[in-house]
Amino acid sequence: MTGDRERNRHAAPTRIWHWINLIAIVVLFMSGLNISNAHPYLYWGEWGFAPEQAWLEVPRFPGWMTIPGFYSLAKARDWHLLMAFPFAFGLLFIWIAMLWNRHFPRDLMTHRREWRWQAVRRDIGQHLRLDFTHADGKYNFLQKLAYGLVLGVLLPVMVLTGMAISPGMDAAFPWLLDIFGGRQSARSIHFLFAWGLFGFFVIHVALVLLTGPIGHLRSMTLGGDHEPANPPFAKTDTGDAA
Repeated sequence: MTGDRERNRHAAPTRIWHWINLIAIVVLFMSGLNISNAHPYLYWGEWGFAPEQAWLEVPRFPGWMTIPGFYSLAKARDWHLLMAFPFAFGLLFIWIAMLWNRHFPRDLMTHRREWRWQAVRRDIGQHLRLDFTHADGKYNFLQKLAYGLVLGVLLPVMVLTGMAISPGMDAAFPWLLDIFGGRQSARSIHFLFAWGLFGFFVIHVALVLLTGPIGHLRSMTLGGDHEPANPPFAKTDTGDAA
């Protein structure tokens, strides 16, 4: 019982980062849709201007999905830039915290035995039955995999592609364009990864609603022992509370 309570605690920095990051991602996503409306075509490489050169024509997003709620490229860029800083520096903060208190190697790193097909299949089956209490540690395999992809791939690449898209970053970080194969490739990856984060957000919220939203919200807000052990994709924290 004590072990379960300890696993379900959220440290204060975790709770602060969680909510700041949520606000930043929502504003970035919705303002990004407004920016997309300015030129709804995606390209690969360094150049791309004409619709016939595009690999994808993006639909135009309605005002209720965008920030601001009407088309304004200038205002959307202002909102996007405003939230980019807490988003990027928050990610740096959470990684420093996870490495400092060993939350990442202790709770989020997967082990070879967890990658065996029999174990993965069992984990998937238990998830489909909404059984999230079968892991030995703080998180089970699918949770570790999801958090690892978000924290280690999706969020960092969003930061880096966002920097690569901005011409103002060329002088300071010229290698970014080489990494992503050009500014238009970086823009395409930025768009795709944004929707990858949206997909994670939808699953995250759905599973929280299915497994006791009040308890999860209280735990992520107050930090106490208000949820069952090993909730589904319900939190990404920096370790046990002090």
